[in-house]
Amino acid sequence: MGPAYAANWDYPVSPRGDVVDDYAGAKVPDPYRWLEDLDSPQTQAWNQAQNTLTYGFLEKLPQRERLRERLTQLWNYERFGLPFKEGGQYFYTRNSGLQNQSVLYVTPAFDHAQPRILLDPNTLAKDGTVALTAAAVSPDGKWLVYGTSGAGSDWNEYRVRAIATGEDTADHIQWIKFASPAWTKDSKGFFYSRYPAPKVEEGTGKTFSALEHQKLYYHVLGTPQADDRLVLEIPAEPKWFVRGSASEDGRFLVVTIARGSSSENLLRFADLGDPKAPRLDAPITPLVEQWEAEFDFVGSAGDTLYVITNLDAPRKRIVAIDAQAPARTNWRTVVPETTDTIESAGIVGGKLGVKTMRDATSRLLVFALDGKRQGEIGLPGIGSVAGLSGREDETELFFNFTSFTYPSTNFRHDLATGRTTVLHAPKVAFDPAAYETKQVFYTSKDGTRVPMFITHKKGLKPDGDTPTLLYGYGGFDISLTPAFSVFNLVWLEQGGVYAQPNLRGGGEYGKAWHDAGTKERKQNVFDDFIAAAEWLFANRYTRPEKLVLSGGSNGGLLVGAVINQRPDLCRVALPAVGVMDMLRFHKFTIGWAWASDYGSSDTPEGFRYLSAYSPLHTIRADAKYPAVLVTTADHDDRVHPAHSFKYAAAMQAANPQAELPVMIRIETRAGHGAGKPTSKLIEEA
Repeated sequence: MGPAYAANWDYPVSPRGDVVDDYAGAKVPDPYRWLEDLDSPQTQAWNQAQNTLTYGFLEKLPQRERLRERLTQLWNYERFGLPFKEGGQYFYTRNSGLQNQSVLYVTPAFDHAQPRILLDPNTLAKDGTVALTAAAVSPDGKWLVYGTSGAGSDWNEYRVRAIATGEDTADHIQWIKFASPAWTKDSKGFFYSRYPAPKVEEGTGKTFSALEHQKLYYHVLGTPQADDRLVLEIPAEPKWFVRGSASEDGRFLVVTIARGSSSENLLRFADLGDPKAPRLDAPITPLVEQWEAEFDFVGSAGDTLYVITNLDAPRKRIVAIDAQAPARTNWRTVVPETTDTIESAGIVGGKLGVKTMRDATSRLLVFALDGKRQGEIGLPGIGSVAGLSGREDETELFFNFTSFTYPSTNFRHDLATGRTTVLHAPKVAFDPAAYETKQVFYTSKDGTRVPMFITHKKGLKPDGDTPTLLYGYGGFDISLTPAFSVFNLVWLEQGGVYAQPNLRGGGEYGKAWHDAGTKERKQNVFDDFIAAAEWLFANRYTRPEKLVLSGGSNGGLLVGAVINQRPDLCRVALPAVGVMDMLRFHKFTIGWAWASDYGSSDTPEGFRYLSAYSPLHTIRADAKYPAVLVTTADHDDRVHPAHSFKYAAAMQAANPQAELPVMIRIETRAGHGAGKPTSKLIEEA
């Protein structure tokens, strides 16, 4: 171990090791490799010392208590998850306000006086860190299979609960990640995907073990997991994902096979025959056996399967496939590609409800099953439809709408009458009429036109001096559409501007937009983010001294890469749970799956473009960086915490005498963000 660094900010000592990696002749030091050993006493002591420094600084800031009080006050509002109906009853989640986890309810009707608690995750852990991750009700309405995860891990466990009594059965299924359960119509069991029980390597624990050989199983109620029937495995391809879903009528099992985070997938199906006595040994028929496009099963009607695809349609279309004659030459386009991007669809009441996106805002369209356009469901304004729910045999459609100053609200639409009513409208202690959102379009470095939402108090006159939070993501075909956030609302209340650009790499404009931000084209994403900041400066919204850059996960990578390229761009940078070591990301947990977006340092070309922007490897000792607060969690098994650990250590070592601090906040008993308890969300905000 080499020399330690002393600093103005009295940073904890981060000893330098002598690890050097060889990338086809290029020698790259990795002095903080020891921080990858998360359970070592040295790493844990480093974590504690970093948290002591960070909290010691933050707790002295005079404004924090006032912000905590306002965050708590605003967060304390009743909110609901999107309802679904099964077995003649309705199911939905509700949070009374400051509950750490939302509670699952069941009711025979929404005007029923007393909905009943079916499952309260808050009773599963004193600190609220066990979250409900899946809920699937059997077609007869008697059983709930539910998933839970602890401390923010991606690992799930399934249990089965009797809906009438609220009692759990002995059924217990483990080693599930990135999957969901699918009941057969006879309600005797369900399909699910799982991994083999991991071999726990010293120092890694089950949380961070490698992921290989996901297989599709069928579980019969009342039997041990060891007796579950293997439905499909692909031993020659250990890293492929294998997931099953069932058609609502119980006739078809549809199997989606994916690799990495690529949106391209294979598709197969099995005709289970009589839904009351499904054939679990039915042959699995290939529908798509080439990696060429995305195929997403929507639902079925009789012999016809409906699928969304971007095959020959970069912004997607919906095709009908005859299960009796599934050859591609027989496929029919029922909803053709347009200038809008199709996001999702569902069959409700014998019609297709289709959610589309135009310039990153939602539209909700209705088509007959033969593709005839039957109208559009009106939305409250510019915003996002966050989910659709309904039954193929009933005309009741539920959807959820949200925007920057419009809290997530559930609506019920009757496809028979065309009437839309509000089902659950949250009451938040603020006046939405006091704020405004507009969408602007700016030009990126290469001339590409990029949209950006800007939200602030009404009547704001840009004077170049307003604190502005610029939030971005730009990757994995994920679209950043308008959404409500208490954290952002408090920022707006203080007089700040919130800006959200739709960077390339996302899915806002279909496959071409996503592809333009991947692999050797990733620099486009950083250029789009930099251009967004420069538009805000040019249009006098703010200046670099008043700008905050923020992003999480792939967005944490974005923030890290951009401040290394343009340290003069902002005053504060907030990279959360970021992918910071672009040469080794594929060596941790699910990281190998991201090579579809990032490429890999295992190839000479990948090493060349990844090393050019990797946040960990492009830190400069002579740069005048903004104040940086890195955030991560010790149980993040999506983006390994060592990304943030190593990045923070390197940033502190490179500029120990810098005027502005580099600090890291390491959350305990938490993961990548999903299922994080309300108390931790408020503390973090």
